[in-house]
Amino acid sequence: MSTLLTTLATAGPLAAGWVAHTLWMRRRLHTARRDPLTGLRTRDGFTRRATTLLKDPRAVVVLADVDRFKQINDRHGHAAGDALLKATADRLAHYVGRHGVAGRLGGDEFAAVVLDNHGTAADLLAVLHGVLARPADGLDLAVSTTVSLGWVRAADHPGEDLSGLLRRADEAMYAAKQGRAGVRRAGLGRLFATWSGRRAGRRGSGADTAPGVAA
Repeated sequence: MSTLLTTLATAGPLAAGWVAHTLWMRRRLHTARRDPLTGLRTRDGFTRRATTLLKDPRAVVVLADVDRFKQINDRHGHAAGDALLKATADRLAHYVGRHGVAGRLGGDEFAAVVLDNHGTAADLLAVLHGVLARPADGLDLAVSTTVSLGWVRAADHPGEDLSGLLRRADEAMYAAKQGRAGVRRAGLGRLFATWSGRRAGRRGSGADTAPGVAA
């Protein structure tokens, strides 16, 4: 009996230490998958969750890009630009809710995957576009801009993975930006030429510039 008690007494601190270490590792992993500025998931964290959501035929992939962001940084400073990114992220996160996922892919580019339960994605994204254009709280009204959105239904392209759907949403977003339409749905064929899965001239495309293409 005394041997059993001794064993339990010895194992107790070890078990407690292991639990604490496991919790610490989970917190570290959670932090690594969160963007420090916006609190949204980073590309890796977003990809993991988005890939799971794409198994649902109701999934919609959205790409968002802040218009004229470089000019805002140059004119009003990086602190104002950061505040604008944070406001955009907060509003996008509110839009996707608990059952979707939003992430910051880098710079002023965001992505989301939501489940369109009622077939109203187009209407809801039109509303979101208006919300994203509102000035950020606490900033001068001059520090405002719009956000161009491109989106695609996963069900329209069965078998296509997240990378391919993001490419389609990216092309639709660029068409919206160039046409000042605000929101554009993919599905009109190849809107613009791409390079290695990304539109030429975009970050990560493998080409630095393309004539007539603005980021």
